[in-house]
Amino acid sequence: MGQKANPIGNRLGIIRGWESNWYGSKKDYAGKLIEDHKIRTYLNARINKGGISKIVIERTLGKLIVTIHTSKPGIIIGKGGGEVDRIKEELKKLTGKDDVQINILEIRRPELDAMIVGDTIARQIENRINFKRATKMAIASALRMGAEGIKVKLSGRLGGAEIARSEEFKQGRVPLHTFRMDIDYANVFAQTVYGKIGIKVWICKGEVLAKRDLNPNIIAGGKNEGGNNTGGERRGGDRRDDRRGDRRGGGRGDRK
Repeated sequence: MGQKANPIGNRLGIIRGWESNWYGSKKDYAGKLIEDHKIRTYLNARINKGGISKIVIERTLGKLIVTIHTSKPGIIIGKGGGEVDRIKEELKKLTGKDDVQINILEIRRPELDAMIVGDTIARQIENRINFKRATKMAIASALRMGAEGIKVKLSGRLGGAEIARSEEFKQGRVPLHTFRMDIDYANVFAQTVYGKIGIKVWICKGEVLAKRDLNPNIIAGGKNEGGNNTGGERRGGDRRDDRRGDRRGGGRGDRK
């Protein structure tokens, strides 16, 4: 189950909230869903170096609220807030709505965000840095910032090899079947001259034992970010997996 279902979708309504918050009737549900997809696709292409983690879309009567979670708010805001105003006008044209509001939330610990970690590895691979080195640096940064475990899987023509293969690097514990375990997941790709390299990242931030507010803006905005010890959300657990991971040298990729 943990291998076949998206870890984020698996935890929706349990410890994670939805990234699209609105109600749609049978008539307009499909239109709103397509519009959400267009907004996310456009913003990710428009701000491709803005360190975007996720885009939360909320709708009220005649109003569209877009919250961008990013590790580099300065790039999106621009000088004097000019860039945000331009993005707002572009979204008005894209959606055909007059009332569009853009909020920007800074991610204080990007090393614990799977999307940003995967994007960092992808950009390094595109810049011809060795994939093993890029992955090990990302794993070390995540564990240093307090992650309980991290797993990275790369697939494709690794190192420009003729035959595609996949390699997996794992350190710590990443229990995908435990729903109360806060696991962040991302699937990104690096576009190299010899083809696409797929990158999957799983980051375990600890157990959520207390009742959590499912609003994604509250969780990622700093209140409970990265599994801080607020309200007894994390517990130490058994760290033997970490020691075993260290002894093995960080996954199958190292043993080759």
